[in-house]
Amino acid sequence: MFKRKHFNTLYSRVNEKRKFIQVIGGPRQCGKTTLVRQLASEIEIKAHFASADSPILLDTSWIEQQWETARVAAKKNSEGAIIILDEIQKINGWQEVIKKLWDEDTASGLNLKAIILGSSPLLIQRGLTESLAGRFELIPLSHWNFSEMRDAFGWNLNQYIYFGGYPGASELITDEERWSRYIQDSLVETSVSRDILLLTRIDKPALLRQLFRLGINYSGQIVSYQKLVGQLQDAGNTTTLAHYLKLLSGAGMLTGLEKYSGSQVRRRASSPKFLALNNALITAQSELTFDQSLLSKDYWGRLVESAIGAYLFNESYGTKYSLMYWREGAKEVDYILQIGSKNIAIEVKSGKARDSLRGFDSFNRKYNPYKKLLVGEGGIEIEDFLLTPISEWFR
Repeated sequence: MFKRKHFNTLYSRVNEKRKFIQVIGGPRQCGKTTLVRQLASEIEIKAHFASADSPILLDTSWIEQQWETARVAAKKNSEGAIIILDEIQKINGWQEVIKKLWDEDTASGLNLKAIILGSSPLLIQRGLTESLAGRFELIPLSHWNFSEMRDAFGWNLNQYIYFGGYPGASELITDEERWSRYIQDSLVETSVSRDILLLTRIDKPALLRQLFRLGINYSGQIVSYQKLVGQLQDAGNTTTLAHYLKLLSGAGMLTGLEKYSGSQVRRRASSPKFLALNNALITAQSELTFDQSLLSKDYWGRLVESAIGAYLFNESYGTKYSLMYWREGAKEVDYILQIGSKNIAIEVKSGKARDSLRGFDSFNRKYNPYKKLLVGEGGIEIEDFLLTPISEWFR
C-alpha cells in the first residue's frame, strides 16, 4: 500500500458522518486513481466509480447521470454510498453542477458521500474556491518519492535519481529509449495538451512548450525572466512567462522557487530558481543514458540537486511548509525550507565547484536559521535525506 498516509486520511473521512466533498488533486500518475480504488475495495460502503477521461467530450449531464446512479445505491443501503468521479476538470462547469447536486442531497438528508479527482491541481483549486467554498476538503498528492519507488519496485538510489518517480514507467527502464518516449509522449505531452492547453486559455502555446523545455534544462539554476526573454524564440513578456510557469507548476511539471528574503514583495519580484518536479522530465529528453550519466560528475550532480529539490517541494506541497532558495552576490544556499518562524538552510554537495560554506555562513549571520544541513559528501547521506520526512528536521 503506497501513499499510505493519504489513504488513512481518506479512509477516516469517508467513514465519518457526511460532512464534506473529498477532493484529491495531483499531477498525472501520482496514484490518485489507485488510491480510491484501494479505498473502494476496503470499505463496506457501496462505491460508484466513473471517469471523465474519455475520447468523447462529456458535459455536465454526464455528472448528473453518474450522480443519479449513486443516489440509487445510497437509498438502497442503510450506510449510504460514495460517488467517485475521476478527471473531473475535463468537464466544463463541473463545479456548479456538483454544488447543485450536493446541496440537494444535503437538503434531503441523503447519505451520499463524494470523492472527486483531478490531474490539474491549479484548475481544481480554482473550481473549488469559485463555487464549492465551505463544501470540500482537499487531499493533495504529489509525485512518488524514493521510499515509494524503492518499496514498490526495488529501485536503488541511483535508479530513482535518474528515472524519477513515475510508477507506470517503472517496467520500461530496461529499454531506455522506450522509457524516454513514454515519458515524453504519454506524460509530458498529455499534461501539456490535455491538462493545460485544453483547459486554460493560452495565447501562445508554443511559448509555453519552449518555457518548459528551457526550464527543464535549467533545473536547479536561477534564471532571470529577462534572460529567458532573450533565449525564447517567441519571447512574449515577463508577466506571461511567470503565468505560464505557474501553470506548469500546477500541473506538477516545472516550478520556479522564489528567493528567500524578509520581504514578500521582494520574493515575488525575484528571479526564479527552476526546478523539475520529477527527474524523469529531465533525463527523458537528455542524450545521456543512465550509465553515461553516472560517469558525468557535473550532470549527475545536477540530477542529485534536482532530486532533492523535487523531494522537498513535493513533500511540502499542500502543507504549511514552503520552499525557497537564497542568494546574495556570489553566495548561495540551494534550498530554504520554512514553517512558521523556523528556517532550515539546505546545501547539496553534488560535485559543484563553489564553496558551499560561504553561503551557509552568510545566511547564518543574516537570518540565524534553525538548522543548517549539508547533504551529500561530508554531510547527510543522500539516501538518508530522501528517506526522512521533512518534519523530522524541525524537531
